Amino acid sequence: MKFLTAHVNTEPTWRGGEQQTLYLLEGLRRRGFPLVLFAAPGSPLYERALGAGFETHALRIRSEADILSMLRLARKLRRLRPRLLHMHTSRTHTIGVCASLLAEKGMRRVVSRRVNFSIYRHSFLGLNWIKYCYGVHRYLTVSASVRDVLVHDGVNPELIRIVHSGVDPERFRSASAEGRVRLLREWGLPEGVPLVGCIGALVPYKGFSHFVDAAAQVARRRDCAFVVVGEGELHAELNRQARELGISDRFRLVGFRCDIGDILNALDVFVFPTLEEGLGTSILDALLLCRPTVASRVGGIPEVIRDGINGLLVEPGDSAGIAQAIEHLLANPEEARELASEGNRTVRSGFSVDAMVEKTIQSYDELLR
Repeated sequence: MKFLTAHVNTEPTWRGGEQQTLYLLEGLRRRGFPLVLFAAPGSPLYERALGAGFETHALRIRSEADILSMLRLARKLRRLRPRLLHMHTSRTHTIGVCASLLAEKGMRRVVSRRVNFSIYRHSFLGLNWIKYCYGVHRYLTVSASVRDVLVHDGVNPELIRIVHSGVDPERFRSASAEGRVRLLREWGLPEGVPLVGCIGALVPYKGFSHFVDAAAQVARRRDCAFVVVGEGELHAELNRQARELGISDRFRLVGFRCDIGDILNALDVFVFPTLEEGLGTSILDALLLCRPTVASRVGGIPEVIRDGINGLLVEPGDSAGIAQAIEHLLANPEEARELASEGNRTVRSGFSVDAMVEKTIQSYDELLR
């Protein structure tokens, strides 16, 4: 039975959660489900969803106490009457639950949880348990690690289903190894230099300062270049750190990019130095393109990377361990290729967009039955 679903994701930036939201919308539409999206006007998700032909409504949520946004959403839900409301971010959680209760008490409510830190991390007087223990019929977590955190914090495990993030095998079809030459020239780097890089939002918990430390250690022992792709509050700090460590001539912080496929293809080693992570879709992208990968042993990452089998794991915050792993992969290219090939098989067999969409629909069906 095909039923109308409404989706809320009002993040102003484009990160893994927004890509997963768009993947889900596309998968639902391919399967004949009517749907509607509420997104922040002018945001990348809003523009891309409009461009893809989805019914998209502008909704800006400034805080979890944004009463006006809650009332606007309630009015639209009352008119649209979806069977199910899916909230894709923490900020939309409270607003979505309250709006749906005002609009239609029989509406089923689903929340995606992509981060593996405690629900009490940003909690007013420890009252977040009210938000998480009432009003939501199903939580979809991107990993078992995220599920375990919710259960530890008091969420009923019967409300939780694991739906791993997925990647589209066709996403990087146009990516080409020839892009390496173009990128190295653009960044003013020598053509034959080994290139090591990482991708993500430039925020403290992503661990990029440890990557810069590791880059300096590697650069003292061999010629190598390093690139960080992403935007965020640490941009100036990371550039300063690279200058102080003396690697400015081999370190590039290139901001937000649309040519992620070409950049990943250009890398000899991909590094994911995060200090905490629900799963890490950048890892899935790198493995999809057969990039030898070094990642932190944290959160849901060990559900993807098996150390020494399809990548290398290091302890979070261990700059020396990151440097050692990078050098090991550069010094052993045959082993690096074998790890990357196994990583590609891992992603294609267990972390596809189709698998993510099907598991999400199964969760929807459970609720509506």
